[in-house]
Amino acid sequence: MSEPSATTQTLPLAIAGAAGRMGHMLIEAVRAAADCTLSGALECAGNPAVGSDAGAALGWASGVTVTDDAAAAIAGARALIDFTRPEATMAHLAACEAAGVAMVIGTTGFDEAQRAQIAQAAQRIPIVLAPNMSVGVNVTLRLLDMAARALSEGYDIEIIEAHHRHKLDAPSGTAIKMGEVIAEALGRDFKQCAVFDRHAVRAERDAQNIGFSAIRGGDIVGDHTVMFAGTGERIEISHKSGSRAGYAQGSLRAARFLAQRTSGLFDMLDVLGLK
Repeated sequence: MSEPSATTQTLPLAIAGAAGRMGHMLIEAVRAAADCTLSGALECAGNPAVGSDAGAALGWASGVTVTDDAAAAIAGARALIDFTRPEATMAHLAACEAAGVAMVIGTTGFDEAQRAQIAQAAQRIPIVLAPNMSVGVNVTLRLLDMAARALSEGYDIEIIEAHHRHKLDAPSGTAIKMGEVIAEALGRDFKQCAVFDRHAVRAERDAQNIGFSAIRGGDIVGDHTVMFAGTGERIEISHKSGSRAGYAQGSLRAARFLAQRTSGLFDMLDVLGLK
């Protein structure tokens, strides 16, 4: 496959977590996109990939060396795409804010203080923050909003998600987002109606609750199902990911979206024009 030439028309992008599974998928997506070019690759200190070519594990020479220096990785980039861990992302955020580089953040598991820091940084740089960059997942969120409004009475809502054994947070950020979208559509306080553990409670289900169940095992990329259980019928809205390619393609769409902006905090619904 011939490589797209880096011209003034291409969008230079840096990838955080470049040696990981998602990092590899992002690098391949950038390689295949005629309007994007890989300008930087970032990994944590001590990672064996540091100092090597970012495309080496994928069987091609990118000409970009993996570094553990965030400032060096984003030099010349228009945006950093980050699917790492909260602590790493926050360090990368500081570097991007200082350099005026946009961020596409797919990391999940942030606490409220970290989310507040991201919002503050978005006053200076443009950021897309989304628990799931998949176009399909974000269309699903719109469907859930519509379903929740139509099924606001007489239906119990349960969210079931499944991911690979290595995922750290549970429920997933996508499942939480689904619950938040549904709660907002129903006019409920998500923090008050979300139920994550029924083990210690022996009581009938509260009709206002939104329940969550998390499954971890094998190499499941990501499955999400929202069940609206009524009397005599059950409606299920599901999204199942067979690979991380959808997340990578959505991330590139987010980066292109940010290239037209100087600041602001956005999500994938903004990127896709679904709001």
